[in-house]
Amino acid sequence: MAIIITDECINCDACIVECPNNAIYEPDQEWAYSDETSLSGIVTLPNGEEVDADKMNEPVSDEFYFIVPDKCTECKGFHEEPQCASVCPVDCCIPDEDHVESEEELLAKKVWLHAE
Repeated sequence: MAIIITDECINCDACIVECPNNAIYEPDQEWAYSDETSLSGIVTLPNGEEVDADKMNEPVSDEFYFIVPDKCTECKGFHEEPQCASVCPVDCCIPDEDHVESEEELLAKKVWLHAE
């Protein structure tokens, strides 16, 4: 499953540089699937939906850092554990029960995000 940042976040910035998928954004920051991934133009999301990878999307939160679930792989294929959770000083990076995915799905998403 993806990781979510709870409202206990203190906006310390520790997690953002640790994310290998650039799935973490600052409060009130627009985001795109193409941000530091190999995606560009019209792409098909793992759920089958087509989107413009370069289109800027509305921020998920305007109060604290947030993780884009479609870009989060729990660091599978990069690290043994989610790096955001391992560096968070207030333990606010937790599993997102609304975005449950198998290890196989997370690894496939990693390949999708970083295909060469």
